[in-house]
Amino acid sequence: MPSFDVVSELDWHEVTNAVDQANRELSTRYDFKGIDANFTVKDKSVVMEAQFEPQLQQMLEMLYQKMVKRGIDLKSLEKGDATLGNMRVSQPVLVKEGIEAPVAKKIVKQIKDSKIKVQTQIQGEQLRVTGKKRDDLQQVITLLKAADLEVALQFTNFRD
Repeated sequence: MPSFDVVSELDWHEVTNAVDQANRELSTRYDFKGIDANFTVKDKSVVMEAQFEPQLQQMLEMLYQKMVKRGIDLKSLEKGDATLGNMRVSQPVLVKEGIEAPVAKKIVKQIKDSKIKVQTQIQGEQLRVTGKKRDDLQQVITLLKAADLEVALQFTNFRD
Protein backbone atom coordinates (compact mmCIF):
# COMPACT_ATOMS: atom_id res chain seq x y z
CA MET A 1 0.00 0.00 0.00
CA PRO A 2 1.31 3.47 -0.84
CA SER A 3 2.31 5.66 2.09
CA PHE A 4 4.23 8.79 3.04
CA ASP A 5 5.37 10.59 6.18
CA VAL A 6 4.43 14.09 7.29
CA VAL A 7 7.33 15.63 9.22
CA SER A 8 8.54 19.00 10.42
CA GLU A 9 12.32 19.01 10.05
CA LEU A 10 14.99 21.59 9.35
CA ASP A 11 18.29 21.49 7.57
CA TRP A 12 20.57 22.68 10.38
CA HIS A 13 23.35 23.36 7.92
CA GLU A 14 21.12 25.95 6.25
CA VAL A 15 20.24 27.46 9.65
CA THR A 16 23.94 27.96 10.49
CA ASN A 17 24.54 29.38 6.99
CA ALA A 18 21.72 31.89 7.51
CA VAL A 19 23.16 32.88 10.91
CA ASP A 20 26.64 33.30 9.39
CA GLN A 21 25.22 35.50 6.63
CA ALA A 22 23.34 37.61 9.19
CA ASN A 23 26.56 38.05 11.22
CA ARG A 24 28.37 39.11 8.04
CA GLU A 25 25.66 41.66 7.27
CA LEU A 26 25.89 43.00 10.84
CA SER A 27 29.58 43.71 10.38
CA THR A 28 28.98 45.69 7.16
CA ARG A 29 25.87 47.69 8.07
CA TYR A 30 26.38 51.36 8.84
CA ASP A 31 23.83 51.50 11.68
CA PHE A 32 25.73 48.73 13.49
CA LYS A 33 29.24 50.25 13.15
CA GLY A 34 31.11 50.15 16.46
CA ILE A 35 28.30 48.23 18.17
CA ASP A 36 29.00 44.82 19.66
CA ALA A 37 26.10 42.76 18.31
CA ASN A 38 26.03 39.15 17.11
CA PHE A 39 24.03 36.00 16.40
CA THR A 40 24.98 32.60 17.84
CA VAL A 41 23.45 29.14 17.47
CA LYS A 42 22.93 27.39 20.83
CA ASP A 43 20.88 24.27 21.62
CA LYS A 44 18.17 24.43 18.93
CA SER A 45 17.92 28.21 19.14
CA VAL A 46 19.55 31.31 17.71
CA VAL A 47 20.58 33.87 20.34
CA MET A 48 20.76 37.53 19.35
CA GLU A 49 22.86 39.88 21.49
CA ALA A 50 23.09 43.67 21.22
CA GLN A 51 23.53 46.75 23.38
CA PHE A 52 19.97 48.12 23.09
CA GLU A 53 16.55 46.58 22.58
CA PRO A 54 15.63 48.44 19.33
CA GLN A 55 18.71 46.88 17.73
CA LEU A 56 17.30 43.42 18.49
CA GLN A 57 14.22 44.19 16.39
CA GLN A 58 16.43 45.17 13.44
CA MET A 59 18.51 42.03 13.95
CA LEU A 60 15.36 39.88 14.05
CA GLU A 61 14.20 41.23 10.69
CA MET A 62 17.68 40.61 9.29
CA LEU A 63 17.63 37.01 10.58
CA TYR A 64 14.17 36.38 9.12
CA GLN A 65 15.33 37.63 5.70
CA LYS A 66 18.35 35.34 5.71
CA MET A 67 16.27 32.34 6.84
CA VAL A 68 13.73 32.87 4.05
CA LYS A 69 16.52 33.17 1.46
CA ARG A 70 17.88 29.83 2.69
CA GLY A 71 14.50 28.11 2.34
CA ILE A 72 13.63 27.88 6.05
CA ASP A 73 9.97 28.44 6.84
CA LEU A 74 9.38 31.19 9.42
CA LYS A 75 6.70 29.03 11.07
CA SER A 76 9.55 27.00 12.55
CA LEU A 77 10.95 30.06 14.36
CA GLU A 78 9.55 31.34 17.65
CA LYS A 79 10.75 34.59 19.20
CA GLY A 80 11.53 34.41 22.91
CA ASP A 81 11.60 37.13 25.56
CA ALA A 82 14.42 39.68 25.61
CA THR A 83 16.55 39.68 28.76
CA LEU A 84 18.68 42.56 29.98
CA GLY A 85 21.89 41.74 31.78
CA ASN A 86 25.43 43.06 32.11
CA MET A 87 24.78 46.14 29.93
CA ARG A 88 23.58 43.91 27.06
CA VAL A 89 20.26 42.69 25.76
CA SER A 90 19.86 39.14 24.49
CA GLN A 91 16.90 37.41 22.91
CA PRO A 92 16.57 33.76 21.87
CA VAL A 93 14.77 32.69 18.72
CA LEU A 94 13.69 29.08 19.23
CA VAL A 95 13.92 26.76 16.23
CA LYS A 96 11.06 24.25 16.39
CA GLU A 97 11.30 20.77 14.91
CA GLY A 98 8.87 17.88 15.03
CA ILE A 99 5.09 17.80 15.16
CA GLU A 100 3.78 18.08 18.72
CA ALA A 101 0.89 15.86 19.84
CA PRO A 102 -1.89 18.52 19.82
CA VAL A 103 -0.92 19.67 16.32
CA ALA A 104 -0.67 16.06 15.13
CA LYS A 105 -4.18 15.35 16.43
CA LYS A 106 -5.44 18.46 14.66
CA ILE A 107 -3.88 17.27 11.38
CA VAL A 108 -5.39 13.78 11.80
CA LYS A 109 -8.82 15.31 12.47
CA GLN A 110 -8.51 17.52 9.40
CA ILE A 111 -7.63 14.52 7.22
CA LYS A 112 -10.55 12.47 8.62
CA ASP A 113 -12.99 15.36 8.12
CA SER A 114 -11.99 15.56 4.45
CA LYS A 115 -13.45 12.03 3.89
CA ILE A 116 -10.39 10.94 1.87
CA LYS A 117 -9.97 7.18 2.21
CA VAL A 118 -6.60 7.03 3.99
CA GLN A 119 -5.35 5.89 7.39
CA THR A 120 -3.26 8.19 9.57
CA GLN A 121 -0.96 7.14 12.40
CA ILE A 122 0.95 9.35 14.82
CA GLN A 123 4.50 8.02 15.18
CA GLY A 124 6.33 10.17 17.71
CA GLU A 125 6.97 13.54 16.08
CA GLN A 126 5.76 12.55 12.63
CA LEU A 127 2.65 11.18 10.92
CA ARG A 128 2.35 8.21 8.59
CA VAL A 129 -0.43 8.42 5.99
CA THR A 130 -1.38 5.20 4.18
CA GLY A 131 -3.95 4.69 1.44
CA LYS A 132 -4.91 2.28 -1.33
CA LYS A 133 -4.40 4.79 -4.14
CA ARG A 134 -1.61 7.19 -4.89
CA ASP A 135 -4.22 9.81 -5.89
CA ASP A 136 -5.70 9.77 -2.38
CA LEU A 137 -2.28 10.45 -0.89
CA GLN A 138 -1.73 13.32 -3.31
CA GLN A 139 -5.08 14.78 -2.26
CA VAL A 140 -3.95 14.65 1.39
CA ILE A 141 -0.70 16.43 0.51
CA THR A 142 -2.66 19.14 -1.32
CA LEU A 143 -5.05 19.45 1.62
CA LEU A 144 -2.23 19.85 4.14
CA LYS A 145 -0.35 22.36 1.98
CA ALA A 146 -3.50 24.51 1.78
CA ALA A 147 -4.20 24.22 5.53
CA ASP A 148 -3.10 27.06 7.79
CA LEU A 149 -1.13 25.19 10.44
CA GLU A 150 1.32 26.62 12.97
CA VAL A 151 4.14 24.26 11.90
CA ALA A 152 6.11 23.93 8.70
CA LEU A 153 5.39 20.56 7.08
CA GLN A 154 7.45 18.44 4.73
CA PHE A 155 6.37 15.23 3.03
CA THR A 156 8.97 12.48 2.97
CA ASN A 157 9.36 8.74 2.43
CA PHE A 158 6.74 8.47 -0.33
CA ARG A 159 6.39 4.76 -1.16
CA ASP A 160 4.33 3.19 -3.87
